[in-house]
Amino acid sequence: MAGVTDEELEVIQGNEYMNSDLLTAREKATLLWTEHVTLNTAKNREDVFNEVSAVFSEPEIVELTTVCAFRNMRNRMHDSLHLDPDPAAGAEAVGAGSQVSPDALKAYLQHLLENWPDEFPTAPSE
Repeated sequence: MAGVTDEELEVIQGNEYMNSDLLTAREKATLLWTEHVTLNTAKNREDVFNEVSAVFSEPEIVELTTVCAFRNMRNRMHDSLHLDPDPAAGAEAVGAGSQVSPDALKAYLQHLLENWPDEFPTAPSE
């Protein structure tokens, strides 16, 4: 695994990663948050959120949560459909192309920016 030593991998795969001297505070917070997002317990764990927000900014937490949610969704789809974890093989298995036209992506992003709302609706307070 690129960028991870065998010792770090062993710590990550165990239950004692929060007590390891091999991982930085941000790496520990990443693993902690990932675990709770994956188990869907993050919403009830203010202590975990406080620990994570001590080393990550709010935008970083949003990005980390988005990546976790995407990976969880992708894993569930692949597991359910018995797809090969290799992205190219998985895309081929369901008849999907893995290439996005840069021009089409640029046009889509341009459309989003040109139609970006001045305000977004907010959820009613409980």
